[in-house]
Amino acid sequence: MTTTVLVAGATGDLGTRIVRALLDHDHDHDVRVRALSRSGSSPAAERLGALSDRVSLATAAYDDHRALVTALAGVDVVVSALSGTRSVIVDAQTALLRAAVDAGVPRFVPSDYSADYRAVTPGTNRNFELRREFAATVDAAAIRATSVLNGAFTDMLTGQAPMILFDRRTVLYWSSPDQVLDFTTKDDTAWVTVRVALDPDAPRVVEVAGDRVTARSVADTLSRLTGTRFRTQWAGTAGTLSAMARVGRRLSKADDAEPFPAWQGMQYFVSMFSGEAELHHVANDRYGPHDWTTVRDVLAAHLGTPAHA
Repeated sequence: MTTTVLVAGATGDLGTRIVRALLDHDHDHDVRVRALSRSGSSPAAERLGALSDRVSLATAAYDDHRALVTALAGVDVVVSALSGTRSVIVDAQTALLRAAVDAGVPRFVPSDYSADYRAVTPGTNRNFELRREFAATVDAAAIRATSVLNGAFTDMLTGQAPMILFDRRTVLYWSSPDQVLDFTTKDDTAWVTVRVALDPDAPRVVEVAGDRVTARSVADTLSRLTGTRFRTQWAGTAGTLSAMARVGRRLSKADDAEPFPAWQGMQYFVSMFSGEAELHHVANDRYGPHDWTTVRDVLAAHLGTPAHA
């Protein structure tokens, strides 16, 4: 059985991982990948095309409906890995969705890859609200859709997120140090996205979490990995952080076009520490056994210490 998967945003970080995971999939599927790019001559697109003879490149602008429909001809499922703000998450994806419907594509995987945005209070998380807005458009379309919800990407903990202060041996928390936080690596998210793409019976939402931790357990893990005590520190309530994010957004209007400015990182932690974005139907075993990468694994790699320390 041959399945043709079109990946939009294929040259991006997550999109490239999804393409590679599709090519690595060795079950009873003959997978063909069509990588959609606005410019087929870009170095990133050319690198994708060189990965395998099972990868073909399709070029179309998102404001060219006819070209998009042509690019989607014969596709079994569209996987969107587009990243951006309104012009991408709502506008470009809506154009992609319309073209998929007109091309007769049976299934669509939107670019969610996030915590559960469905119950988040309006005004507290811009990126989640854009996903919720597009979800309503998807649900009204004549196509079967599946969203992948995976919590936060685990690399947030060692990157720009303000939760772990390594030099001060401190793990910050808002409201409660025992609030459950869902994390999944990008590679694990790509792995499950491929299974969703190749599953014609996938439900509207598939929830996974590579690991579920708390601020308290993260501090304990860091203490064990380093042999030095990490402490938790209350940094205010989720409501306080939300107010700070609102101020930050007002003071940095130029960042409103950026997918992840500092205030958006604050908004993400508001959603997580308030409990509103917690995953409640995690199904890690839906597609069989998988060696999920834990928060401990990621922290150990960052620190250069063995994960079993």
